[in-house]
Amino acid sequence: MASVETSKNGGVTQNIMSKAPWTDEQGIAMKVYQGAVLALEVLVVTIKMYITWIMSIFQFFFPREPKSVKGEIILITGAGHGMGREMALRFGKLGGVIVCVDINPHGNKETVDMIKKQDGKSHAYECDVTNREAINALAEKIKQEVGDVTMLVNNAGIMPCKPLMQTNEKEIRNVFEINVLAQLWLIQAFLPKMMERNHGHIVAMASMAGVIGLRNLVPYCGTKFAVRGIMEALHEELREDKRDFSGIKLTVICPYIVDTGLCKNPKIKFPTLMKIVSPQIAADQIVHAVRRNYYEITIPSSLYYINKICRTLPRAVPLHLKDFLDSGLEAQE
Repeated sequence: MASVETSKNGGVTQNIMSKAPWTDEQGIAMKVYQGAVLALEVLVVTIKMYITWIMSIFQFFFPREPKSVKGEIILITGAGHGMGREMALRFGKLGGVIVCVDINPHGNKETVDMIKKQDGKSHAYECDVTNREAINALAEKIKQEVGDVTMLVNNAGIMPCKPLMQTNEKEIRNVFEINVLAQLWLIQAFLPKMMERNHGHIVAMASMAGVIGLRNLVPYCGTKFAVRGIMEALHEELREDKRDFSGIKLTVICPYIVDTGLCKNPKIKFPTLMKIVSPQIAADQIVHAVRRNYYEITIPSSLYYINKICRTLPRAVPLHLKDFLDSGLEAQE
């Protein structure tokens, strides 16, 4: 029975509590309906997560056949030496049309000649990847002379190795311009055509220094953390777009120490456990990851799982393991 109040003019008014939404039959029904819909949505997303988890486990043990790169126009920056050259050779051998880009024309031409000697197709272009206008001009030239780039490998990078307080402004700006901004300019130059065709692949060279912080590499670590963030955000931007961009794949590569000449003074306490990887072995793993459309890999692969486990622990706990392994880079003189 609803409580009532008598007004000054003698009328009777209902108590405000009797009009509360939780006492209204229609309001109660709506809340029940909304609760049921929410429960159904939670159930559906839970089922999707479990199915995706099961499929991921299945694909881990029974991976898909590697995709073909035959006929793909593959642009690789920093192709004049190291991992860039080794990737170019492998993709060229698999039938890709390799566009070698480097600021060093001599090393770049050597790579192109090596690809052609193994009956591959390759083209050399010189470009300063920190110059956005030069990149845009390069993109137009490649389109006219070779065709639309369908695979972009952002490999070019530098690695100054010294304590932060001994690193000058020019060095810091250079490492961010080459390692981060250049990747953004190249993505902006070549992604639109991939989006038009819903076909393409972007490979970003990050580093284990973009997963864990290391002394003597503060700016470098910053750039590699940035690269991983850029790729993760780009993945979501493409995935959440109303248009279908499922045909565009992204791969992030996180090597530890690769013998490319960048690591001048490596410090490794257990050489058999934390081996310095050759550019050839690294390139084999990168090409394998790209052909299987893996989103992220580490080199060596064991570091991927070690990092995932360590990230679940309190921050101070894995630091003991890091101190025990005592590996990294000494400062350059």
